[in-house]
Amino acid sequence: MKAINFLFFLIFLAVGEAVAIFIGALTHPAIGGVLGVGAFFFALLMAIAIKIAYQWERAVILRLGKYSGTKGPGLFFVIPVVDRAIFADTRIITMDIPGQQVITKDNVPVLVNGVLYFAVAKVEDAILNVQNYRVAMMQYALTVLRDVIGEMMLDELLAERERISAQIEGAVEAQAKKWGLLVETIKIQDIDMPEELKKMMSRQASAEREKRANITKSEGDKMAAQNLADAAKTMAASGGAMQLRTLQTVDGLGPTASNTVVLALPLDIMEAFQSYNAMNKAKLPPKSS
Repeated sequence: MKAINFLFFLIFLAVGEAVAIFIGALTHPAIGGVLGVGAFFFALLMAIAIKIAYQWERAVILRLGKYSGTKGPGLFFVIPVVDRAIFADTRIITMDIPGQQVITKDNVPVLVNGVLYFAVAKVEDAILNVQNYRVAMMQYALTVLRDVIGEMMLDELLAERERISAQIEGAVEAQAKKWGLLVETIKIQDIDMPEELKKMMSRQASAEREKRANITKSEGDKMAAQNLADAAKTMAASGGAMQLRTLQTVDGLGPTASNTVVLALPLDIMEAFQSYNAMNKAKLPPKSS
């Protein structure tokens, strides 16, 4: 901004001096000298009076210490010495919330940090109502973060970050509106806990996973046993099913020379004995009570 004002000063000074030299040449050199001095002060006043606000800037004008209006973006004029222009950036401002040592509701110390996104919505309120709106927002966000997390259990803090962030954002936004600020969002970045607590939680998680694995394995064994029992009933009711199953098992061994299969007793003979025993049982008279 100072470079722009200096550029305007040089332009007006050059034009004024050129006019002074031209008039002095036509009239009298003394008149040209007076006009040259006047051109210098005129260029200085114009450089002070001309202000430029960028597209993302707004300027609060204080006239003799009293609020006069808000101007910008673009080119505007102020009254030198009488007016003072205070510029404010209306873009989104990102501020890191430093790590805060907080005691949760279940008496666990945690270190929490986050990030705050906000912007200036009403420039006049942000400049006139707050001495330093950046510092005010930071301190208020820190206070709300400690208050909200202090009312949470550790499990809630770890599992419900989004809800906690929304709760902090709502509390900060309610106050920020009074300062002419707009809170975009507040996010919790990291939650740090004591190393002993991390190890305990790791052991707990490992035990929980082992428990689920054992339950899954036992359920699988149960289902396998039921399927084997059903298969045995089916093969017992079907003639030749056991022989086909045996042949299938032998075929699955593969034609490798190192595999030797010895059948001590043919399955036909075993099935004949089973049929004979079943016939004898059918011929026996029932036992008297």
